[in-house]
Amino acid sequence: MQGAQYGCKLRGQAADTVTFVKTVGVDLAAEPAKTAVATVAWEHGTATVQELRLGATDPEIVAAIAAAERSGIDAPFGWPDAFVEFVGAHHRLEYSRERALSSRPGRLPLVRRSTDRVVHARTGIVPLSVSADLIAHVALRCAGLLAELDAGGVDVDRVDGAVVEAYPAAALQIWGLPFKGYKSAKNREVRAASVVALEEALPGLTLGGFRDLCVDSDDAFDAVVAGLVARAAARRRTARPDAAQHAVAVREGWIHLPVCGLGELL
Repeated sequence: MQGAQYGCKLRGQAADTVTFVKTVGVDLAAEPAKTAVATVAWEHGTATVQELRLGATDPEIVAAIAAAERSGIDAPFGWPDAFVEFVGAHHRLEYSRERALSSRPGRLPLVRRSTDRVVHARTGIVPLSVSADLIAHVALRCAGLLAELDAGGVDVDRVDGAVVEAYPAAALQIWGLPFKGYKSAKNREVRAASVVALEEALPGLTLGGFRDLCVDSDDAFDAVVAGLVARAAARRRTARPDAAQHAVAVREGWIHLPVCGLGELL
């Protein structure tokens, strides 16, 4: 992979030295079958979905990210500090906080990252726990992708690198769009309404031949939204951590929440 050939942000390269042309959104799943990748081209006040595919493999994801300036992946980039420390100590037979784990408040630091708490405070949405929910399988795959990108020279800073952590449902909520009840095949009609709402809120967006896929698949729809979040991050219109949060987020990851309207992405 040659990030420099495509303009993907490399380690040590300032974000404002590259003209943003394409963003990529990835709705990551534990296996390729449920993984979607969207490529969005931004030009002359328009956003065009150039490619949208289901069943994306790791090499396909890496190639798409390499061809974009900024990408958003819907997956946790790390684990809670407290969880990592606890597992290490427990593995060494060093019992420290086990007695506190009989209560939910005692377990909370192990199952919620700093960024998860920020998202909850701002949106009311509780992100899935990377250490206590099925999304842990997705996070393990994501860790492999980040390692592959890093080996190719791509900036994978977990706070503000070429690849950022996206949370489509939270982004939709912030943008005033439907963010509940559109998941799964049985909710196709709800998802169709969500697609219409997105198109109306962002008139410059062209889904083209991929519109039906967004209606048929929540994975495809979320990949497009993750691509929009990547655009917000590229324009530095997402919430960044403060100094104290940053010290933790470099390990745990940081969910980029938009701080702009959809129209500002254009």
